[in-house]
Amino acid sequence: MTDEERKENIERDMKRQELAKQISELEKKLSDSHEYGDWKIIKCYEASLKKEELPYDIDELMEERQTIRDEINELQEELEQIGA
Repeated sequence: MTDEERKENIERDMKRQELAKQISELEKKLSDSHEYGDWKIIKCYEASLKKEELPYDIDELMEERQTIRDEINELQEELEQIGA
């Protein structure tokens, strides 16, 4: 393996790690106690079951969560293209 090939491999590995980190951070936004986390969906679901007013704007919440999922999908595609 030439020095140039080693350099390319290192750069590719670093790019993979960065993409994986970005994906992980975005996934946490959907599941943790983040502003758009699962807990807000659960609270809205509970309120709807009790026929109460929703505590959060469900349309805004779902739109933002979809935006995050779209970002995750784009990063995953990029990761696949570089050979994860």
